[in-house]
Order: sequence, then structure tokens, then C-alpha cells
Amino acid sequence: MGNLLEYSGIVTKVRAMEAKLLKPEQFTEIANLQSVPEIYDYLRSNTAYAGILDTLSEDQIHRGNIEKVLTQSLYHDYTKLYRFCGQKQRRFMKLIMKNYEIDLINYCLRIVINHYKKPFDLDYKKPFFDRYSQISIEKLITSRTTDELVENLKGTEYYAPLQKLKDAQNITLYDYNLTLDLYFFTSTWKEQKKVLKKPDLELIMREQGSRIDLLNLQWIYRAKKYYNMKPADIYLLLIPIHYKLSTDQVKEMVEADGLEAFETAVARTTYARHYSFRQKLTTEQMYTECLRYLYKVDRRRNPYSIAAINTYLFLKEEELKKLTTAMECVRYSLSPSETLAYIGGRIQ
Repeated sequence: MGNLLEYSGIVTKVRAMEAKLLKPEQFTEIANLQSVPEIYDYLRSNTAYAGILDTLSEDQIHRGNIEKVLTQSLYHDYTKLYRFCGQKQRRFMKLIMKNYEIDLINYCLRIVINHYKKPFDLDYKKPFFDRYSQISIEKLITSRTTDELVENLKGTEYYAPLQKLKDAQNITLYDYNLTLDLYFFTSTWKEQKKVLKKPDLELIMREQGSRIDLLNLQWIYRAKKYYNMKPADIYLLLIPIHYKLSTDQVKEMVEADGLEAFETAVARTTYARHYSFRQKLTTEQMYTECLRYLYKVDRRRNPYSIAAINTYLFLKEEELKKLTTAMECVRYSLSPSETLAYIGGRIQ
């Protein structure tokens, strides 16, 4: 068990915040709504999002603006937790901040590469990034090419890995995204050993290691199913860290002859053996359910530890992904059962 005195204030705060997260039955109610404005009204009347949604005027009530204020709610929660943290926990939260920074860079790359007419709409992110990030949004929004964007990251840790792509041929958005993903996982894997001590380090290594394994598993599956990639090319996609997937298991999955052989190899991993999954679970659902199980178990076993922060932020991010997906499904008139299938729920 972690240090009771060190974490008691944080744990109390997290419990109060988690009590406000949406319940499964609320997602069922949302899936049965008929339009995005109805979802807005539901969230405003029945959830803790009421306050932040009140900042939207009537003519601003559409999916894009709702997603922005939902993202701001995540930033508000991060800020609340950061204020309760001591110096050790704050160093860890700076590692979490890298997730948000990479999301921002990927968004800006997408804007620049696709030449959107209305490029950067980042004012809602600026106060948060000005306070907690090494990235200057003011600089990024002046970028009109990928080279300019990378140069505007000079002075941050992301400049060096992205600069290496500058002279490569036929670079795509996918190459930039992959470079950032590989950098994120390899760098945080090393840094967490510097900012955390046992037992917090063991918890985070377990969670981060499992996340890396599951992402590698997911990427192998996609490479085989959608792109028919050769093993040599698949290896280039993978994060070069093994946690509970041995080198031999990764080799067996990468070099499997077809999806059936790949699934047979997956069935022999600890992730397939240890958890009880529904039939026909996709690799994406397997990834989410494994992590949700892992985060909750670690927090239950170690309530006064870094797991309190890590689990809450994971659950919050998953909730926002579900809400965004639900809005998109309702917008395109999917049935309630189809919507719930996309967000991993079920009809009550």
C-alpha cells in the first residue's frame, strides 16, 4: 500500500470526481436520443457537464463545440488533480501531459498536410497549454507546412524525433503519427523510472507495459487484416518494448500465416488467458477492456498510490471517447443497439 498521508488528499478528491462520471444506464439513455442537441440537453440536465456546457450559446450547440467543451472538462480535471499533488506526483503528471501534447501535434499535422481552409481552432486549448505544456500554441498556429510546424517545435522534446523525418521521401501523416507514438512510449518508459519509486513505479510499469503490449498486438492485427503487410514491415511499426509478450510470441503473431493463425497465437498470450472476454471482441475492445480491468484492480489493491490518479484520468478519457462516438452515431441515425455496440455498452 502506498503512503496514506501522501495520497489521502488526492484519493478523497478522486473519489468525489469519479462519483460524477456517467453510469452505464446513462449511456443507454444517450444512445436512445435522436439528435446532438438532445444529447446536449441531456448532459446539461443530468450530468456534471452542466456547468461547462452552459458556456455554449444556443447557436453554438453542435457536435464540434460540444466536443471542445468536453475536452476542456478533461483539462479542468487534470488541473484539479495537479493542485492536490506533491512534487513527486506532479513529475508523473507531466508524463501524462505528453499524451495531450502529442494529440495536439497530430491535430496540427493533420491541418497542415490536408490544407484545411479553416485551419487552427485552438483557442479553447491555449490557457491549459500555456500553463502546463512546453509547446507554444501561438507558434504552432503560424505553421503552413510540415517543415514550419517542426521548426515551431524547436526547444521541445518532440523536435529531434520529427526533425529526423525532414529529408525522408514520401512522408505521410501516418509516418509522423508513428514517430510520435514510438517516441512517447520509449521516452516515458525510461522517464517513469526516474520520477517514481517503488511501489508506484511497479504499478505504472505494469500499466504502461500492458498498454504497450496491447497496442503492439492491435497494430499487428491491423497490419495483417487491412494492409496485408509483410513481417519485415510490421516489425518497423512496433514499440521496441516487451512486457508480458515475449519476443517469441511477438514473432509468432507477426509471422503468422493469415488472421486465423494470428488469433490462435493471441489466444496463447496472458492477455487472452487472464481475462474473460465476450465472444467476437475486437482488438480495440480487448485493448480497452484489458486496461480498464488492470487500472481498477491496481487501484483496488493499492488505493493510496499513483494508481488513484492514473485510473481516474483513464476512466475520464474513455468517457469522453464514448460520448464523442455516441454523438457521431446519433448524428448519423444509427440505432441504439448499434450505438451501444460502438461504445462498448448494451441495451439495459
